[in-house]
Amino acid sequence: MRLGGRVAGAIEVLADIEARRRPVADALKDWGLAHRFAGSGDRAAIGNIVYDALRMRLSHAWLMEDDSPTALAFAVLIRQWGFTPETLAAELEDDKFAPVLPSFEAFANRDLADAPLHVQGDIPDWVQPSFEAGFGEDWLNEAKALAGRPTLDLRANTLKASRDKVVKALDRSGAAASPIARNGVRIAAGEGPSRLPNVTAELSFQKGWFEVQDEGSQIVADLVMPTDGAQVLDYCAGGGGKTLAMSAAMHNKGQIHAFDTDRKRLAPIIERLKRAGARNVQVHDDIRRMESLREKLDIVLVDAPCTGTGTWRRRPDTKWRLTQKNIEERMEQQQEALGEAAAFVKPGGTLVYVTCSVLPEENDSQAKRFAQTHPDFVIEPAGPAWETLFSGNAARPHSRDGATLTLTPASTDTDGFFFCRMRRNG
Repeated sequence: MRLGGRVAGAIEVLADIEARRRPVADALKDWGLAHRFAGSGDRAAIGNIVYDALRMRLSHAWLMEDDSPTALAFAVLIRQWGFTPETLAAELEDDKFAPVLPSFEAFANRDLADAPLHVQGDIPDWVQPSFEAGFGEDWLNEAKALAGRPTLDLRANTLKASRDKVVKALDRSGAAASPIARNGVRIAAGEGPSRLPNVTAELSFQKGWFEVQDEGSQIVADLVMPTDGAQVLDYCAGGGGKTLAMSAAMHNKGQIHAFDTDRKRLAPIIERLKRAGARNVQVHDDIRRMESLREKLDIVLVDAPCTGTGTWRRRPDTKWRLTQKNIEERMEQQQEALGEAAAFVKPGGTLVYVTCSVLPEENDSQAKRFAQTHPDFVIEPAGPAWETLFSGNAARPHSRDGATLTLTPASTDTDGFFFCRMRRNG
């Protein structure tokens, strides 16, 4: 396909997402099934236009004075892919599949600096106060960073391979050591129509040498600091990314209990554990069968359900579907999860609260609320753990008081993650 056909495909997908309010991945998959003639490069290019358009939807629409799928798709090519109106017109000339070029008059005459701040940051206007409360004067830079393309991050599974070995195995994919995570491997995001390598098709992945995991997720798993022989509960384990990271950090010693109420989310963990060679993990889907563990565990990690605002780079469609009701529902679930999980922490043990959100309502406020209603738990400063693990790196997570940490694309070049450690008084 030429560029015109790719743009037309992206416009179709964007229109489908808008009309049916459906996840972008589903819309792209259905488009591909209905257009089987499109090659993998075509599908990757179409996907890149769609994702780039959604990440910067507000600012694209403001500059074009048009929020239609057509305007958004062409704004991507002009603002992010390096085309000018003239070079774009030349590229699409005689392409019978190319959409009609929109007017770029508004784009030429408008300055984004004149737009409302939430438009400059590409976030819903009603979310701006939360960003201001969480990041202060840095909030706009934090919002803008959440509209960029994410890298492809991997974690070397040290139960089977060193990071250097993984980097060497993925040399043709442009892999390099991650800037912060001790076992992280990073592949650059790429530009324009470029597609990321399918690393899960690599023999080294099948051998269990690495897992796909955002660097921020790796960092918060490291900050848990589980020791060899520890008894650990990953209370909202999901697919097991942090469980696997902790298993490797514990050198397959001690015991990790991976629990999740959602069996569908938990299901992939079984195959992942086998591939990784993680032998110190027990998987649970029924909390009633864990009664014997109450007040017995050294560490309980609660990777709580949240709005996922920290993952807006990877899932930009969710940015525009977020509602205040979503936040309130997640806050209730977070307190419920913390309350249930806390029962498994032994006196003197540690409760770790993690989200992939950057909203203070879900993060600092929730941790403080829990500590106030559970006086036997005290928030411990997380800063020292960061210094112990990552002091050699110039990047620093956001922290208002050194007690809790918030990783973000702007501060640590990762997805957004919140980390809080609480100690149960003995």
